[in-house]
Amino acid sequence: MASFNKVILMGNLTRDPELRFTSQGTAVASFGLAVHRKFKQGKEWKDDVCFVDIAVWAKQGENCEQYLSKGSLVLVEGRLNYRTWEAKEGQKRSKLEVVANNVQFLTKSDSGKGEDFRDSGKGKDFRDSERGNVDFGERDIDFYKELGGDGSGDVYLGDGISIRPDGSHYDDR
Repeated sequence: MASFNKVILMGNLTRDPELRFTSQGTAVASFGLAVHRKFKQGKEWKDDVCFVDIAVWAKQGENCEQYLSKGSLVLVEGRLNYRTWEAKEGQKRSKLEVVANNVQFLTKSDSGKGEDFRDSGKGKDFRDSERGNVDFGERDIDFYKELGGDGSGDVYLGDGISIRPDGSHYDDR
């Protein structure tokens, strides 16, 4: 039976990444992500926030812990994972989380943690950008297609950000 499990989220970290290591020494970083959505209910615009737990493995997890902090804007690509475990008290626990295979650092929070991505070319700070094109990189046309773009129009990413069929982005806030 065929299946497909891919998640793409853009949002802000709700807490600093926490880095742990498996017994084999593999790093895993975890953090919460707040994903905002605006929708119209009747004549009024409403805001909705979805909170998602993210797990990032190996070197990429170490980079998240080093460079990201609460409030950082990121784009996460990964898969949904449901895991269960037994707590120390003997209670069964379960969790639905996103296991990231790619985390793009889009902004850096004001915590002063790590280098400034706006100057390193690793991302773009939407809050500092002018209206118009926002440059992300070479993979944007593929990303547009992954989001379901068929060349006939723009795909809305959320938070005022859209991607065009040619892969360019713009901020219409």
